[in-house]
Parts: sequence; C-alpha cells; structure tokens
Amino acid sequence: MHIDKRGIRALGVSESFIKSKSRRSILAGVVMRSDLIVDGFSFARTTVGGTDATASVVELYRRLDRRDINIILLNGCVISWFNIISLGEVHRDTELPLICITYEESEGLERYFTEYFRDEAEERIRRYRENGEREELKLHTGKTVFARYLGIERGDAARVLNRFTLQGSVPDPLRVARLLARRIAQQLSETTL
Repeated sequence: MHIDKRGIRALGVSESFIKSKSRRSILAGVVMRSDLIVDGFSFARTTVGGTDATASVVELYRRLDRRDINIILLNGCVISWFNIISLGEVHRDTELPLICITYEESEGLERYFTEYFRDEAEERIRRYRENGEREELKLHTGKTVFARYLGIERGDAARVLNRFTLQGSVPDPLRVARLLARRIAQQLSETTL
C-alpha cells in the first residue's frame, strides 16, 4: 500500500444500536479519500450480543464491490454488546490492511464475557485474545488512540490515522460512519418495521 499516494481510500466502519430496543445493530461503512472527500458508503446489520460481527463487517465491505479501497478502519473490535470482530479473519477475507482503534485505556473485557456469557465465555475470551494487545499511538492532533493493526507497520498505521484525522482523536471516516449508524439506529427505533 502506498500511504503517500494522494487518493488513498479508507473504509471506516462504525456501529450503533439502542440497547433497550434493538436486537440488531446498524453497521455503517464510509469510503473516504485522504483529502477527506466521501467516496461511497455501505450498511449491514449484526446481532446485539451475538457472534456475527466479523461476517457483518466482511459483508459490508463486499457489498461495496470496489477494488480501490486501500485500508479498513474499525471503531473497536468488540461492538454491539460484546460481539467480537476477528481482526485476522477480516484481514484475510478482505485482503486489506486494517487498523482497529479505541479511545480509552481499559483493563480488558474478559470479566464481562464471564459475567454475561457464561456458556460462551471461553470462546469469546479466546477470540478476544486472538486480536492481540492494543498499542498507544499519539496523533498529530495531540490526542492518543489505542490501536491494533494487521497488514501494516506501526509507523504507517500512525501516518494513515494522521492523514484521516482532521481534529480530535476520531479519524474522519469513522466519525462520519458513526454519525450515519447512530442516525439510522435512532430512525429505526422510532418506527416499526
């Protein structure tokens, strides 16, 4: 991947759901060029508390049917109330480098898997651990994010995040995807389908 290429495109994927009302979460994917021009979008659903987040992310990517996406950015790897995205599977199935970021330090989620998913706790913990440890990255904005990355070196991951982050800590493809997912989830909760 040529990080310095002017027209590099990232697919930012974020999700939203209303816990008390939703059995399914909305995933929004936004294709954005490094000059911050939105160049496409896609949507999918995943089960709240389920185990289908990985397949949903891959489905969202495939629905785009594009070969010009250079990297995937994920807004966390545990979404939709403990539905774990397998970063290795997404990387393998899309054949794209990916960066998964979160915004706060954490002691981990293993105790919650045991508390909420007793029968599935071991499998969820195994899948969570397979994603590896997060690494702290300082952005040009002065903000810090915590990243896991595959198919890309640490320095290049930081450069990609800096290219796509205009201000604050949230890269713009993820910011726009989160806005879309939230609005769709809100709209769907207000209507009966």
